[in-house]
Amino acid sequence: MGLAIAQARLGEQAHEVPIGAVLLDPSGAVLASGFNQPISANDPTAHAEIVVLREASKQAGNYRLPGTTLVVTVEPCLMCAGALVNARVARVVYGAREPKWGAMESLLRLETLSLNHHIEVISGVREKECGDLMRAFFRTRRE
Repeated sequence: MGLAIAQARLGEQAHEVPIGAVLLDPSGAVLASGFNQPISANDPTAHAEIVVLREASKQAGNYRLPGTTLVVTVEPCLMCAGALVNARVARVVYGAREPKWGAMESLLRLETLSLNHHIEVISGVREKECGDLMRAFFRTRRE
């Protein structure tokens, strides 16, 4: 999670919503890392999770990434959850819940859907730290 938090801080420095992600191979080695980039990329799909999946897929030469683990600072949204299922990611480890958009456990529970692939979900890892990053970012936006 430390690497994902470091990516979130890079995103914050780039004036993006501070969400960072890291994709690990089955042995735990980093395949790709990234942060939210929809503003700078003019791309509404450039969430941290999608950025990481795109990079890892290019490196692997395959859109499927079985056995991998995504570590992300905030609970993935519905778009990202769909991409994770399509990529066959094995597990998602996230920090802070996202009550308005979260598709792993908050707004929607991914495990309750009848999908052809199921993802193990581990939540609350360094939750306060991840949540504090988001709260601080949006607090400065409101000032």
